[in-house]
Amino acid sequence: MGIVNVTPDSFADAGKLFCAASVDVDLVLRTVEGMISAGVDIIDVGGESTRPGANPVAVDEELARVIPAIAAIKKHFEVLVSVDTSTPEVIVAASAVGAELINDVRALCRAGALEAAVDSGLPVCLMHMQKEPTSMQCQPQYSDVVAEVKGFLMQRREQCITAGIDANQVIIDPGFGFGKTTAHNIALFKSLEQFTNTGVPVLVGVSRKRMIGELLNCSTDQRLIGSVTMAVLAAQKGAAIVRVHDVFETVQALQILHHCD
Repeated sequence: MGIVNVTPDSFADAGKLFCAASVDVDLVLRTVEGMISAGVDIIDVGGESTRPGANPVAVDEELARVIPAIAAIKKHFEVLVSVDTSTPEVIVAASAVGAELINDVRALCRAGALEAAVDSGLPVCLMHMQKEPTSMQCQPQYSDVVAEVKGFLMQRREQCITAGIDANQVIIDPGFGFGKTTAHNIALFKSLEQFTNTGVPVLVGVSRKRMIGELLNCSTDQRLIGSVTMAVLAAQKGAAIVRVHDVFETVQALQILHHCD
């Protein structure tokens, strides 16, 4: 899964797809074309930054960022597109222009989101996040991070199934970096098989994240090797999807894993 952030304040790319207070659709298309050439399977389009400390985005603004980008991608390319959103109105509009997966960092807990997802008929990815982006990194605490995160995701999955989403259309994501210290993230990663062994597809997103910076003592633009290494390790542990910024390098690494594992 290749990351396409159509926000002015993405932590990883400094809003490079944003120009003059609006989304640069031509640049989005060039970016997606490059990811497709590199071997991407899914393009994940998001219009709300969820980096630590980020403020919520108004519904109209998120729609203005996300919908033109998804519509343009679907018009020009044969590629699966997911929408990275928690907002019911965006779920509805993205589905109408061709999005094929809902990827929600709030696990469809925002008012109306679950109902919108059910009505869309699309598969969903449910992520764990403690608190909200504005406060999630303010002293996150767990008694047992693995048990609590897994318990939340499995409970939320059951709630989605009860609401009408097919069991085979639910993916789970431990939410690395979302309300978790580096120690929490490492504990989750070391125990990733506890998630993959459930038989539920697991998405792992660690690309360029702070945990890599803290482990390697490096800045965001120096996290390529760490990101690719963790993507390979996640695949070895059974992750079904790895969500990444650096598609070309990650695809090459996974191809080597496929041939040599």
